[in-house]
Amino acid sequence: MSTLYTPFRYDYVGSFLRPAALKEARTGYEAGTITREELKAAEDAAIRDLVSKQKALGYHVITDGEFRRATWHLDFMWGFSGVGHHKTKEGLPFHGEQAMIDDTYLTGKVSLEGEHPFVEHYRFVKALEDADTVAKQTIPAPAQFLAQLTMPFARANTAKYYDDMQELVNDLVEGYHRVIRQLYDAGCRNIQFDDCTWGMLVDPAAKGIYMTDEKGLKKIQEQYLAINNRAIEGKPEDLVINTHICRGNYHSTFASRGAYDEVAAVLFAKENVNAFYLEYDDARSGGFAPLASVSGDKKVVLGLVTTKSPKLEVKESVIARIREAAKYVPLERLYLSPQCGFASCEIGNKLTEEEQWAKLKLVKEIAEEVWGTN
Repeated sequence: MSTLYTPFRYDYVGSFLRPAALKEARTGYEAGTITREELKAAEDAAIRDLVSKQKALGYHVITDGEFRRATWHLDFMWGFSGVGHHKTKEGLPFHGEQAMIDDTYLTGKVSLEGEHPFVEHYRFVKALEDADTVAKQTIPAPAQFLAQLTMPFARANTAKYYDDMQELVNDLVEGYHRVIRQLYDAGCRNIQFDDCTWGMLVDPAAKGIYMTDEKGLKKIQEQYLAINNRAIEGKPEDLVINTHICRGNYHSTFASRGAYDEVAAVLFAKENVNAFYLEYDDARSGGFAPLASVSGDKKVVLGLVTTKSPKLEVKESVIARIREAAKYVPLERLYLSPQCGFASCEIGNKLTEEEQWAKLKLVKEIAEEVWGTN
């Protein structure tokens, strides 16, 4: 078993652009022209090729690129009993474009019956590890799952099944404990919670989004912190759980904007993760001063290279930003990555696969120049 742990000096969030053959297979399956087994064979082939490219570039973390998913978060939720979904008619409001991802909602109490499908997904990637690489598993944060079921648009439906929101929280925590244990028993030692909730909370329109006031937003921060920490509580000592904080990533658009200042004292100081993968690719994320709230020996992965644009960053500018961040977190606890995945949803961002790999090559080059190590 690999003893490598994330993050690495040069790293990435997890999702990759779907190759054309995989997109064609998915379309064929949905149209009924190929079988589930044929789709899986296409996924397997695409993932093997992706991992070989990750290794060839010299990265030490491998993922399946989320190639078996439609979205970064909803497929995970669909693996639970009591969660239903259907094709959306309206989508979610992103800046400049509606995100056409499935409407997802409760159909009963939330529970995990048997093994979660993502565990088998993980086993496939783990089998591709070698002495220099380790597989990590990305899943939505518990707070993200809770938000999906308790945001204003979902409250009426969720209330059909839960008149006590604490009961819902308890069921979600129990489900996460089971998934984490299943992944651990399958050999996983690196889990990443992907979380857009903190980005929503710092948006200038947050009060309207949540239909609450400033005091209400503070209460929601504590609720999100509590469910994430409860899910982490009791994890095996040799299991690393990190988190990635995002503001939405769909077809090169975003859902929210705002600096980390308003959540730093809760998120950075109190969430019991090993490392924060943070979106910092443009002005939407604000400055580095909130990083002063990062407590203990927690690590910070600076997402300074954007996946939303094919334009390649200037190496010297990225290095200068790393030096600026080091005023708030020691350089030895800083790492580098793109700000998000390249395809949080199947549609992917607006760049080519060649441009995707150029971004990752640049991340590696910069990290080696700054830290002189992998």
